[in-house]
Amino acid sequence: MAIKAVAGTSTRWSEAEWQARLDLAACYRLADRFGFSDIIWNHITAKIPGSDDHFLLNRMGLRYDEITASNLIKVDREGNVLEGPDDVNVTGFIIHSAIHQARPDIHVIFHTHAEEALAVTALHEGLMPLTQDAAMLWKNVAYHEWEGLSVDMDERERLAKSLGDKKVMIMRNHGLITCGATAGEAFVLMHYLNRACKVQLQALATGRKLHMPDPKVWQQAAQQYSHFEPGVHEWPALVRLLDKEDPSYRD
Repeated sequence: MAIKAVAGTSTRWSEAEWQARLDLAACYRLADRFGFSDIIWNHITAKIPGSDDHFLLNRMGLRYDEITASNLIKVDREGNVLEGPDDVNVTGFIIHSAIHQARPDIHVIFHTHAEEALAVTALHEGLMPLTQDAAMLWKNVAYHEWEGLSVDMDERERLAKSLGDKKVMIMRNHGLITCGATAGEAFVLMHYLNRACKVQLQALATGRKLHMPDPKVWQQAAQQYSHFEPGVHEWPALVRLLDKEDPSYRD
């Protein structure tokens, strides 16, 4: 569900693009509030509605709490800045352009280096199915081997291949990626993915034997979760929280 644009807020962009800008700016602010930001690093992007080549991302040097709908940068798949200052985060462009180019069904991509996420990316087992929350991620997590900083254009093809048809990817020894048809889907997937990582670390830290449910139960739970599309119900509630506490993301 897109955030409702306020009449008269912007005449600079089409209504569809302004909606995308509002959603993405809200996603940045919520990411900061939930502890997913990293000073000025990491990135969330949104495809421009009606375009397969253009997407929005954060301006290099801005904290997540400084992101607004109007200060997002617009780029094309080759990294050309179409609107905004010419200070694009190179690694952000490489990672996000790879997925936007390969997956027309994906409109928002969320990348983070949250601490619990980083710890799990370094585990040989990766993400383990331990709790009910993780059921929505069952069989939907891809893995991509670390290649150092993502500054090589050639890595785009390998990134897209690693993700395949999934919406969640663990970049080993690096960070997490979630994707969605909406900002709400990408954000909620990231919320539960991070929580699954955190709970996994807590369970492993006890040193006690872990109880692993039968894979048939995980499959059943995943099918049950498929009836509750991530973000549909959570996103409006999260936006209400932002509008109550600090609506400046709409600027």
